[in-house]
Amino acid sequence: MERQKKKILCVGLVCLDIISVVDKFPEEDTDNRCVSQRWQRGGNASNSCTVLTLLGSPCAFMGSLSAGPAANFIFEDFQKFNVDLSLVAEHAQCITPVSLVISSVSTGSRTIMHTNSNLPDVTADDFSKVDLHQFGWIHWEGRNAADQVKMIERVKKFNTSSAPEDRITISVEIEKTREPLYQLFPHGDVVFISKDVARHFGFQTAEAALKGLYGRVREGATLICAWAEKGADALGPDGILVHSDAFPPDSLVDTLGAGDTFNAAVIHKLSNGASLTEALSFGCKVAGKKCGFHGYDRLAVEFPPE
Repeated sequence: MERQKKKILCVGLVCLDIISVVDKFPEEDTDNRCVSQRWQRGGNASNSCTVLTLLGSPCAFMGSLSAGPAANFIFEDFQKFNVDLSLVAEHAQCITPVSLVISSVSTGSRTIMHTNSNLPDVTADDFSKVDLHQFGWIHWEGRNAADQVKMIERVKKFNTSSAPEDRITISVEIEKTREPLYQLFPHGDVVFISKDVARHFGFQTAEAALKGLYGRVREGATLICAWAEKGADALGPDGILVHSDAFPPDSLVDTLGAGDTFNAAVIHKLSNGASLTEALSFGCKVAGKKCGFHGYDRLAVEFPPE
């Protein structure tokens, strides 16, 4: 199987997003009408799968899914985007996680209130059953980090006994400011950190964050930090800082999932042999376009599969 034909696996969350689009963010204890309301499949890893498939990268999702109407909606939406669901762990007695999202037309902001009652994340034991030969890249959305480190160790062991062309690239996303997630820093070939994490460590720019945190990643790794309207920066093993400006849309409409879109677009380019500079610029362009409309479907028109 040629490397470029191998799938990209995203490990993490899928949830139901219930999105209320409003003219402006409501004041507390008021009664307002929405411009519109919709259901949308959400979750970082889930969103990245959507973007990867739209850009032309075959991918699979590994996460947990419950049963019921919300889960049925999620399953059918995954299928619409041709995402491989063979590695989904089913928990019929659990409740589907839900994010209530307020999307403001006036500012483009998205305010998220997430609930996850009892649906567990996939475990290292679940991952031990995965046939690794089908993947060229595996991306972890930082969640149950201790288990995820065990999953990554299995991939590293697989890589040591594989031919160079069969080795799997490992990427991790550290988005939330939760201390247990920081153990993922030294385990990715590519490590994505969020603006929130950078600020948590006291850094006020992406450049400062990369220089200050690069010592936490393994030798030879690439550290990437997106900073919304200021674009994104990356620092690779050559020590050269790479920057891309942002590419804002004509009108800011929907920033929900912009970070997941950026990550997926960067992974798409890097997995197809692009340089770090090319991948970073492409990530900013795709994320910027996505912010100009609701959802993701139009990305396939704006960026036809290569």
